[in-house]
Amino acid sequence: MLCMPKGLSFRTQADNRDPQLHSFIITREDGSRTYGFVLTFYEEVTSKQICTAMQTLYQMHNAEQYSSVCASSSCSMDSLASSIDEGDATSLAKLQRYNSYDISRDTLYVSKCICLITPLPFMQACKKFLIQLYKAVTSQQPPPLPLESYIHNILYEVPLPPPGRSLKFYGVYEPIICQRPGPNELPLSDYPLREVFELLGLENLVQVFTCVLLEMQILLYSQDYQRLMTVAEGITTLLFPFQWQHVYVPILPASLLHFLDAPVPYLMGLQSKEGTDRSKLELPQEANLCFVDIDNHFIELPEEFPQFPNKLEFIQEISEVLLQFGIPPEGNLHCSDSATKLKNLVLSDLVNDKKNGNIPGNALNMYELLKGNETIARLQALAKRTGVTMEKMTITAPLVEKEKDGKLPCEEVELRDYKLNVQLREVFANRFTQMFADYEAFVIQAAPDMESWLTNREQMQNFDKASFLSDQPEPYLPFLSHFIETQMFATFIDNKIISQWEEKDPFLRVFDSRIEKIRLYNVRAPALRTSNYQKCSTLKEAAQSIEQRLLKIDHTAIHPHLLDMKIGQGKYEQGFFPKLQSDVLATGPTNNNRWASRSTTAQRRKDRLRQHSEHIGLDNDLREKYMQEARSLGKNLRQPKLSDLSPAVIAQTNWKFVEGLLKECRMKTKRMLVEKMGHEAVELGHGEANITGLEENTLIASLCDLLERIWSHGLQVKQGKSALWSHLLQYQEREEKQEHSAESPVAVGTERRKSDTGITLPTLRVSLIQDMRHVQNMSEIKTDVGRARAWIRLSLEKKLLSQHLKQLLSNQALAKKLYKRYAFLRCEEEREQFLYHLLSLNAVDYFCFTSVFTTIMIPYRSVIIPIKKLSNAITTSNPWICVSGELGDTGVMQIPKNHLEMTFECQNLGKLTTVQIGHDNSGLLAKWLVDCVMVRNEITGHTYKFPCGRWLGKGVDDGSLERILIGELVSSTSDEELGKQCRTPPQQKSPTTARRLSITSLTGKNTRPNAGQIQEGIGEAVNNIVKHFHKPEKERGSLTILLCGENGLVAALEQVFHHGFKSARIFHKNVFIWDFIEKAVAYFETTDQIGDNEEALLLQRSSCKTFCHYVNAINTAPRNIGKDGKFQILVCLGTRDHLLAQWIPLLAECPPITRMYEENALLRDRMTVNSLIRVLQTLQDFNIILEGSLIKGVDV
Repeated sequence: MLCMPKGLSFRTQADNRDPQLHSFIITREDGSRTYGFVLTFYEEVTSKQICTAMQTLYQMHNAEQYSSVCASSSCSMDSLASSIDEGDATSLAKLQRYNSYDISRDTLYVSKCICLITPLPFMQACKKFLIQLYKAVTSQQPPPLPLESYIHNILYEVPLPPPGRSLKFYGVYEPIICQRPGPNELPLSDYPLREVFELLGLENLVQVFTCVLLEMQILLYSQDYQRLMTVAEGITTLLFPFQWQHVYVPILPASLLHFLDAPVPYLMGLQSKEGTDRSKLELPQEANLCFVDIDNHFIELPEEFPQFPNKLEFIQEISEVLLQFGIPPEGNLHCSDSATKLKNLVLSDLVNDKKNGNIPGNALNMYELLKGNETIARLQALAKRTGVTMEKMTITAPLVEKEKDGKLPCEEVELRDYKLNVQLREVFANRFTQMFADYEAFVIQAAPDMESWLTNREQMQNFDKASFLSDQPEPYLPFLSHFIETQMFATFIDNKIISQWEEKDPFLRVFDSRIEKIRLYNVRAPALRTSNYQKCSTLKEAAQSIEQRLLKIDHTAIHPHLLDMKIGQGKYEQGFFPKLQSDVLATGPTNNNRWASRSTTAQRRKDRLRQHSEHIGLDNDLREKYMQEARSLGKNLRQPKLSDLSPAVIAQTNWKFVEGLLKECRMKTKRMLVEKMGHEAVELGHGEANITGLEENTLIASLCDLLERIWSHGLQVKQGKSALWSHLLQYQEREEKQEHSAESPVAVGTERRKSDTGITLPTLRVSLIQDMRHVQNMSEIKTDVGRARAWIRLSLEKKLLSQHLKQLLSNQALAKKLYKRYAFLRCEEEREQFLYHLLSLNAVDYFCFTSVFTTIMIPYRSVIIPIKKLSNAITTSNPWICVSGELGDTGVMQIPKNHLEMTFECQNLGKLTTVQIGHDNSGLLAKWLVDCVMVRNEITGHTYKFPCGRWLGKGVDDGSLERILIGELVSSTSDEELGKQCRTPPQQKSPTTARRLSITSLTGKNTRPNAGQIQEGIGEAVNNIVKHFHKPEKERGSLTILLCGENGLVAALEQVFHHGFKSARIFHKNVFIWDFIEKAVAYFETTDQIGDNEEALLLQRSSCKTFCHYVNAINTAPRNIGKDGKFQILVCLGTRDHLLAQWIPLLAECPPITRMYEENALLRDRMTVNSLIRVLQTLQDFNIILEGSLIKGVDV
């Protein structure tokens, strides 16, 4: 299956029969790997029976083909004929070629292969050995010794080279050299990275590399098996110090094609057939797929994935290394032609080909190509400017002559490949060393011993992700926040924790030693966390160490020798591989030679596995059980057809995938809840965690990927790139057909917004189809994958994701039509658990739709609710409203006369923060008492309440014609019960009627807070603002609420100014704090201050001048704001410009205070005032930016 993935192949003398080399890999459940290297060749069939049977098969096949061709249209015949002219290998061309086979005239050949299995990827050495073995069979002269001698020698007498050493052993004709890196070097990798860069190009390779790091599904596609293997091994090699943890099948045999249905991350290689293009390839799901067409130098990337940090500088550094070796960074565009040239190589060319049999060996042509390349010329100029010498490029021209000499211990081309490999790998490893230089500081070592750690592994937090991200440079965050959620990163951290009880994983040991080395050079730790790009400085040393090993051989293995075997059995016959004497090869040597210490094949295999695990030590306990099961799935799924099996067998076959998906869903929803719930999560014993906006986005993107994988599992027929959106569209189509004949079943929300007046927001109906239509109307989204993600985000924000998906899956007829019996979505019990896990996400508030789609147009509905008992419901004046949010505002909108409700459409405002409401005071009934304003986002259903409880009109209350109202999100009644048990900590609410102490006429006698409570309130308000600025920027809430909300700074200072304030009504007129402020300004403007010293006097005068300027600017602003509103603006401006601490002592000492405040007032107590000043001074260090609606029109 792996040596001949396509099975047995027959050819005639007219066909190309050149030998082909490819390799494969076997990954065991414990993560250990075994490599196979295969040389496929063709041997003449000597059996007459087989030749006769083959002729009969050809005749039957041709008759069948001919009848199908005749049945097709003339148009298709023309296209077939044209494809023959173009030389494509179509079925008709093959038909015509095979038509000529005649047993009496033609010779039949059959494919055979020789394969060498090794524990480490010694690709170059194995390739040379196999080619020499094949040459011994086809050459005119028999080999010096029977083939058994050479095979016995490599099996039993050639050891693995010790770490850091090189070894010479002998093939049939020439010696072969292999080497192994030392304990502190990068692990062994023998696959030529030169080919990977030539096949993909640098830009494409970095993109695919990023997809692999983020554990997406990677599908490699090529006609050539060795290309699949080279690219897969090349990319996984570059991951150091991380290791791919999921399904890894670089060459997917035809019998295992159902692996592509796996709803897990994978890295697989699929052989393309000649003449077939990408469009004909049906894949189960493509939402999270990175498709790499190697032969055509083309990749398809998943949507919305973050770029690798410092990508441009990284690409430039790799370009410089490639250019030194004469390799164009955009890749060798002639690679695809080389596949056909390869088939025409004669054997001698193949033996001398130093490029793995896939890339043309004519380096001189390559050099000529480079010389005339415009892009290369530009890159050369760039390289010169950065100080890189380009003279080395000329080495590629005379390589051919050096190859022919063959006198060097290790050929020049091979040596250059080794040097290029190690230098490229050093550049990649250096990036991770720089990015994760301080990772150890964030590893959480919580368990006392290994046993307790393994027992509680699933519940424990091993890495402080939030702190790590907050410590990283801003440009790195999009990538890192995704990457630290991957299995490969989790395993890396697990290895780190386990290293305190066991020997360090080899990858980790090398990586940690490199970090130590960096620290020696960078004494100051902060230098490690800069986003400045730091190039790799160890390229020369790495190349020198490998060159030294290859040019100076450390060990030489024992020569092949005659064995004790029967004469005549290994008889030489040119062109035929002899039948080997198995009894000779089954036992190892009996002498005590130091190279021949192994007694049996089993012992040999055991030792190799042990040495392999020393180099690639992967602890079995670290791996997620379900990932191991995914790897071993091939054993369970080799059934003929899943659709023909009984439900019991299907369940047994697929339970591992289903269980794995369910476990992943449980883990993801739990993580999202724990991160979002913050302090409540701590109380529930989950450990303190705080989520950033960026991290939340990462987790939601991860949930979207999981849903796509669930919906892709067990699909009957794939339609479109998104399986979920395809299902939704078919559901929509069925529902809309039913709507014409009957009423569509729509769940009606219980959400009704009622007030004392009975005025409500109309009920927003809950409809899966309606939410789909909202997404379909978004012109910004162009793809099905994008629409599916937008729909998931919208449903999550509306707390309807579980309900919608339940409704979607309730149509069982559609599910049966779309999915096979074994699909996850048809496993009832697991499906119910899955929906239950999603339902738990309703416990928290997400804004994942509003915050991501910031440019879309959104319809809003607003309702103004007056207090009818004390005022007229409708005002005769011309009212207006302006709604503001985190992303912008609507501008002033006139409210239609005699209407309290209006709808408007504008660009997404984000979370709503303030509403400005006012009128022009015209007409007889101009005075208006507004209870609150309600505004609803008609897409997400988020409803905001903006409490007012104040009059709008001249000569009433504080004479205000406009007010700024602060909003609070109203939780829907449907989730209130759930919210009683666990809710996100509520946001600071906006001012309510009870807060305004000046309107005693409305609220009656309020219980006024005492001096201690007021001082406590001030401390809490200032403390909240300080905490706000100590959070990472993406975690901060609304500053407007902290300033002007119910427990905000303005409200706390109002309490201070109201304490002991003589606000008794004289002739039915209220006295306000602003009246005291204006009296103080009048005093400052007419009186010269007297101070103890000149400096204090100057400072006092300056503060007085500034205070008067601000108050006058607020009074003269072209706005009809009342006295309480003006005080709010003054406090906001004083906080922003760090002036409050200077103004408070001025007000406390001015004469008007004695007339307007009682003796026990807080403002007349020196100790209290000094304490207040000290508290306000803690805000001096922060850069406070006010929302535009708060200070509109005030020019200071």
